[in-house]
Amino acid sequence: MRFALAFVLLATGTLAASPARAQESAKVSGPRYDLRRCLNLAEQNYPKIHEARARLEQKRAQVRQAHTQPYSDFTFTGGIGPAPTVRGTSIYSPNTDASLTSNMALAWQVGIEGAVPLWTFGKITNLWDAADAQVKVGEHEVKKEKNAVKLSVRQAFYGILLARDSLLLLRDASKRIDKYIKRLSDRVAEGEGDDIELIKLKMYREDLVVKESEARRHEAQALAGLRFLTGVRGQFDIADRPLKKNPHTLAPLARYLEAARLFRPEINMARAGIAARNAQLRLERSRYYPDLAVGLSAKWAKAPEVTDQQNPFVHDGGNYFHYGAALVLRWKLDFLPQSARVAQAAAQVEEIRATERYALGGVAVEVENAYIEARDAQKRLDAHTRALKLAKQWLIKVQQGIDVGTFEEEDIADPAKEYALKRFNQLSAIFDYNVAVAKLAQATGWDAMNNER
Repeated sequence: MRFALAFVLLATGTLAASPARAQESAKVSGPRYDLRRCLNLAEQNYPKIHEARARLEQKRAQVRQAHTQPYSDFTFTGGIGPAPTVRGTSIYSPNTDASLTSNMALAWQVGIEGAVPLWTFGKITNLWDAADAQVKVGEHEVKKEKNAVKLSVRQAFYGILLARDSLLLLRDASKRIDKYIKRLSDRVAEGEGDDIELIKLKMYREDLVVKESEARRHEAQALAGLRFLTGVRGQFDIADRPLKKNPHTLAPLARYLEAARLFRPEINMARAGIAARNAQLRLERSRYYPDLAVGLSAKWAKAPEVTDQQNPFVHDGGNYFHYGAALVLRWKLDFLPQSARVAQAAAQVEEIRATERYALGGVAVEVENAYIEARDAQKRLDAHTRALKLAKQWLIKVQQGIDVGTFEEEDIADPAKEYALKRFNQLSAIFDYNVAVAKLAQATGWDAMNNER
């Protein structure tokens, strides 16, 4: 046999990957997570999603504040302090008007006052609309962070599967080559083998060591990243299965552009921002007009050492109980500064509208680029799959020819090498296609297209 047998071993190692995978899986203990479970864990534990949820709760609290604050404009006051003894009436008193005397006693007073709005020309309702729109912005921000982390999870998950499939291929080939190196070394020692072929085979074996180390590094890095994304502490591993193509079939580009207009969080955030800015503009315009409200008040004061005056025409600041209600009109007459505030709000509306146009255009470019990448990956995968079938047919025909004597053993070199390379190219193309579909899902905001099982 010649050095080309190494490629045969690499090719046959591909066919023997499944038993090796089962043996490798049996050595690993602890829980294993599939892709769907990893995505759910990332949604639950990823810090960026928690940040977005906290900001959303803040916006929801602002909504509650906006609904309750206009009807909570009440103030309670109270006080207690010393007061001099004052006797008599408004006509005669034996005491003077001195504030500090030798005869002092405690006096106190409490009161509550406020207003309940009746008509504000849209100030309250526009405030509510702005707060509700901000909540929608927060909800879409959470979806944005979820889409981003899902893409990272899928990239790491598929990367682990690709690295492990490559490792299975390399390990099995290394074991078979090691056996052949031993046999060839024995033949060289006996003077029957080709020492040049032995050196070539050993060099190729070292190349496999390098490739295996690289695959291990990629696997470890992807696994560490996936552990962080999912928030799992302690032992962590994913379900052991071969890398398979995402079952999603690409549709026309227009379908994904329409999906992005419907589902992309950044576009929906811009739309909600426009609604919020329009509500703020209406709020500023409503400030040109007055507020109509019902004013309510109640006050009680008591000074035991001060004679309570019963005459209603006499002001008694020490002993009284007053309550009442009235129709109140409040009108802030700062029309010139208010017109400037209205102009600022109108400019903010135009700003967010420009942001929406930018988002629509930018998202369309992202979707188109992701679609082109996915379509290219699909074409490459189909081509590599066809090439793999042809290489397998070539390999089988040469093997059959060797068995019947029409081919020499050296003739197996080229078909074996091509079969191994085409198999690895197919694995890489599957990875590229799956990642491209994940990017397309992230670009459109249409996560259901991934169809993970």
